[in-house]
Amino acid sequence: MSLAAMTATPVMAALMGGLVAAAATAVGALPVYFMRQVPARALDALLGFGAGVMLAASAFSLVLPGIEAATAQGAGPWAAGGLVGVAILLGAGLVMLIENTLPHEHFIKGTEGRHAHRLKRTWLFVFAICLHNLPEGLAIGVAFANDLEGGAALATGIAVQDLPEGLVVAVALLAAGYGRGRAVMVGVVSGLIEPVGAVLGASVVTASPLLLPFGLGFAAGAMLFVVSHEIIPESHRQGHEHYATGGLMIGFVVMMMLDTALG
Repeated sequence: MSLAAMTATPVMAALMGGLVAAAATAVGALPVYFMRQVPARALDALLGFGAGVMLAASAFSLVLPGIEAATAQGAGPWAAGGLVGVAILLGAGLVMLIENTLPHEHFIKGTEGRHAHRLKRTWLFVFAICLHNLPEGLAIGVAFANDLEGGAALATGIAVQDLPEGLVVAVALLAAGYGRGRAVMVGVVSGLIEPVGAVLGASVVTASPLLLPFGLGFAAGAMLFVVSHEIIPESHRQGHEHYATGGLMIGFVVMMMLDTALG
């Protein structure tokens, strides 16, 4: 039985989809208990895979449905594309504003944001991971508000990419000096922002259906910013660009096929 069939409303479906994505992050982090070391190129390939999934999800599950929704509401081709385009830019701009304001620490790049030196490194990592996961949750919620089957496809794709993301997070924390238990715990907790974002996105769009095209574009912009500003640079920073790019291509194709088959 599909996720859409098990839920009665878009908000409940979004909550379930967000919880599935959060659970996938947790499952991905668990192997750190038993693994001694993961090659850096494998981690970069996994980051690239996640980036590919998010790129395909943005295009096929958010941008194109957003344009279709705007057209169905009476907008012409230029107006529909312009509305979704503006929403994409605003979604990216909001994440950029949050990223510049909220103190956080990248695994390789180091600390960013205001007053980052005042917080313990664990919390800086948590904030960085939340910056990655919040747009995913919003995307799940808005997608379910648009179409239950399409939302299920997007939630499945994000859950698939959250499996390696959870592993990457836990391994990075382990390499930064955290114990295995704490690394896994932070990886598990980091996914909990996704159901929150999913419920928020679905609630706003459901309450005002006219916001649907804007909400789809906004979620896409937030995800695109994270892919370009965070994930791809991190996956290329250690010199394994070919592995990262290969992972991105595979992730893109996997999400495209999921969207085609399930959406």
